[in-house]
Amino acid sequence: METLTINNVWMMICTALVFFMHLGFALLEIGLTRQKNTLNILFKNIFIITIGLLLYYIVGFNLMYPGFTEDSTGILGFAGFGLEAPLASGTLDLTYNNGYTYWTDFLFQGMFAATAATIVSGAVAERIKIAPFMIFTLVYVGIVYPIAGSWKWGGGFLQTLETPFYDFAGSTLVHSVGGWAALVAVCLLGARIGKFKNGNIQAIPGHNIPLATAGVLILWLGWFGFNGGSVLSADPTFTSITLVTTCLAAASGGVVCAIVSFAKFKNLDLTMFLNGILGGLVSITAGADVMSPGDAIFIGAIGGAIIVFAVSLIDRLKLDDPVGAIAVHLICGIWGTLSVGIFGSLASINQFISQLIGIAAYALICIVTSFIILFTLKKTMGLRVSEKEELEGLDIHEHGMDAYPNFRLNEH
Repeated sequence: METLTINNVWMMICTALVFFMHLGFALLEIGLTRQKNTLNILFKNIFIITIGLLLYYIVGFNLMYPGFTEDSTGILGFAGFGLEAPLASGTLDLTYNNGYTYWTDFLFQGMFAATAATIVSGAVAERIKIAPFMIFTLVYVGIVYPIAGSWKWGGGFLQTLETPFYDFAGSTLVHSVGGWAALVAVCLLGARIGKFKNGNIQAIPGHNIPLATAGVLILWLGWFGFNGGSVLSADPTFTSITLVTTCLAAASGGVVCAIVSFAKFKNLDLTMFLNGILGGLVSITAGADVMSPGDAIFIGAIGGAIIVFAVSLIDRLKLDDPVGAIAVHLICGIWGTLSVGIFGSLASINQFISQLIGIAAYALICIVTSFIILFTLKKTMGLRVSEKEELEGLDIHEHGMDAYPNFRLNEH
């Protein structure tokens, strides 16, 4: 009982830390965008976490953890509506792994669920209509994310491969799931007005870099819960090494990104530094518990370098991602997932192949489903605000108010 209590308290602390990450995402997103869209972005982020938890209660949790049987395909299962359904059937104990309760499990996993849509929010900022974004969130968080998650964390087919696909805390299951949808959304939306002029890339500075910096530091803190809680117990050995590898990867990602960015662009870009930290964190998330500290530094460093070249590539492809979400969450998510087959205690050819299979499976479901949802919305109600609304700001046109009513700049 004492062990159960200690483990459960640790898991609840980690749940709170992952919840706190939503503030980090919100501050980062508003800091890297223009003030005329601040309220719109905050509204989206609040909507995501509130509706995400309700959807995860109604259908998500039981889609993600359906209790696959040995004769099932391991692709789709459903344990019933609400948290009471599997309990009423007598198929679940209230404790998991002798470590934490069913209720704690739901809440911890529910915090992860909303993150996928938050990633998309950053990529489509400043030009998407609020209503279609809300509908997309309902479907993607409520149905797509939990089905995809069940393939690994719910005991589905990726977990039953001869060499199981491995994703400790979600480089692919969370970050790339959001990243693939962000890529599709950016392609369908098009760039913000003024981002590309006469074939040239134009920087559109964010309005509050101090807020963005605070957001990244909050996210780094929250990652202690994101990865630390994924140990699913308070085991001192596994928890402590996981936190060490997480922190070292973040640090090396930031430092290397800043160095590479300076070498390439000849300026000390704080936003690159910040995204390098996030790139390091995403990169280590798939294998934080199976890496040595040295492995973590190397993985984070590669993730940081990837950020610089990925951001440049995305710009050259004329894709407009205001916060760098695709580079951070998708591309570093892929790298972090592959790194499990290259570094650490699981490294092998067979593991690397399983990692490739997992990446391909998630790319397929995420690209197909997000395209169907977003393309349907584009053809029926439209995805993008009008030129007038975009130039004057979504705060006024979508919400009828300003985030800063006494201080409004003429931002175009």
